[in-house]
Amino acid sequence: MWDPLQIAVVAVSLAAAAWCAWYVVRDLRPDPKLAAPLWFVELLLVAQLVVGVVEVVRGAPEGVNVVTFIGYLVALLLVIPVGIWWAGGEPGRAGTGVLLVVLLVIPVLVVRLEQIWSPAGA
Repeated sequence: MWDPLQIAVVAVSLAAAAWCAWYVVRDLRPDPKLAAPLWFVELLLVAQLVVGVVEVVRGAPEGVNVVTFIGYLVALLLVIPVGIWWAGGEPGRAGTGVLLVVLLVIPVLVVRLEQIWSPAGA
């Protein structure tokens, strides 16, 4: 995997999470200003999917479960749209809280993706 892209995904996701936390503290619902960083994270996740598939085609390291790896790449891509859909149905700041949780889960999934790509002992 390409480390600068993973670092960017984690950094932008955490920055967007901080913005969401500000919205939660102020008791605000998601709005178009909050959507912009979410879609930027999504764009980075699309790039990560493309890079990941290219890496798999070029040859995954020995011991990598390719199906699990691709599954994580696809799941990462779906997290934000599902979070936005869920947040749309939540009244008050609960919807923003959903987005906050989504943005905090993304770095965890990226770390797990790296663990799958670089299995111990490989």
